Amino acid sequence: MQLCDILIKDTSYLTEKFQVKKHQNIVIKNGRIEAIYPLSDKEEKNYTGKEELDGRGRLWMPGLIDGHMHTGQQLLKGAVLDELPMIWTRIMLPFESTLTSQKMELSANLAALEMIKNGTTGFLDAGSYFMEKAAEVYIKSGLRGALSCSAMDQGNFPDSIRQTTEEVLETEDLLWEICADKGNLKVFYALRALMNCSQELIERSAQKAQERGTFLQAHMNEYPGEVNYTLEKYKLRPVEYLESLGILQENFVAAHGILLSPGEKRLLEKRNVKVVHCPFSNCGKGVPETPDLVERGISIGLGTDGTAHGGLSLWNEMKIFRSVMNSTWGSRNADPEVMPAETILNMVTKGGASILGEEGVLGVLKPDYRADLISINWNQPHLLATSNPVHTLLECVTGGDVADSIVEGRILMKNRQVLTLDEEKILWQAMQYFEKGEISS
Repeated sequence: MQLCDILIKDTSYLTEKFQVKKHQNIVIKNGRIEAIYPLSDKEEKNYTGKEELDGRGRLWMPGLIDGHMHTGQQLLKGAVLDELPMIWTRIMLPFESTLTSQKMELSANLAALEMIKNGTTGFLDAGSYFMEKAAEVYIKSGLRGALSCSAMDQGNFPDSIRQTTEEVLETEDLLWEICADKGNLKVFYALRALMNCSQELIERSAQKAQERGTFLQAHMNEYPGEVNYTLEKYKLRPVEYLESLGILQENFVAAHGILLSPGEKRLLEKRNVKVVHCPFSNCGKGVPETPDLVERGISIGLGTDGTAHGGLSLWNEMKIFRSVMNSTWGSRNADPEVMPAETILNMVTKGGASILGEEGVLGVLKPDYRADLISINWNQPHLLATSNPVHTLLECVTGGDVADSIVEGRILMKNRQVLTLDEEKILWQAMQYFEKGEISS
């Protein structure tokens, strides 16, 4: 009899090739998947777990990874829909300029709860303020993630968030020293937007990321004004501008990537840059040419762009993305399979793993991979009767169908009950904030 940390008994799971295998046992030990074997294979495998989960009626799959979100905008839910542009400069930045340590703690608690309950096990935060406080919450939550600071040194901002180049870099270095490799957290360097970053900040941030063996991320090609800025100032499009500085490489994450020229796409392919689309947020700005990016072999993930843009459910984002791809590119060529379910699911699992720098060890359920996995409660009328479970995952599953969540071999949620955070207290604090404008301890 071999002892393991968690034994999930008699369950179904999603394989790397997006097939469903039934009546399997999943063994988790030391934060990794130790083994997966048929329930009938009793002689060859014989495990007992410190914790044993009944997997009947569950479909286990890799946890989802949100490739682009904003913890600092969690309290902006409902504030930007139907607003005229530019919401970023008119609404979001002014709000973030009012953030305090207490607000960030509440924001992170709410974001962590929302992600766990929606089946997200990993995330990449695009950067805000008081990120060390967010880190404390995320470490406690058990989620896997990468954090950044909001990096801007030019533009018309409120005084509370105005920083010089040196101040930005000092803030980023401090976050690195405090948070890097704490719990399941990493720290990435960031550029909030190219029009708000001096060339010195861009080059020095890239250098810092390279020296520390981490990633650099930026909002890229999201708005026409952003493209026009580099064209007017440097006679180059955004991706071309970064290429001229030697910034583009495989540790660069380009968020959004909507308004890309053919030449820019070739550069992304050449430099192995990673791209993250945010379907619901992007719909108001344009439709990315994702089929072409996929054809080029560019690593793509999906993100929510934070709860101000419709919540932190990647299930919603996948459905929206499928619809947009079909209506834009599929209908044009009468190709209903322009963006298959398997491709989209791959984006929120293996694609997300690549964005977090965990390619080859995360995003798949198989031995020796990190034990980041979720279960779907399949015994429900909207899921059970299906001829293709993989299609049904995309078409019908919502965040409310996620039953269990495990990250690095630690159970974060069991039967919809979050174990690492005090959900009742956090929701009470959120209610106090919105009813009274104060945060109670």
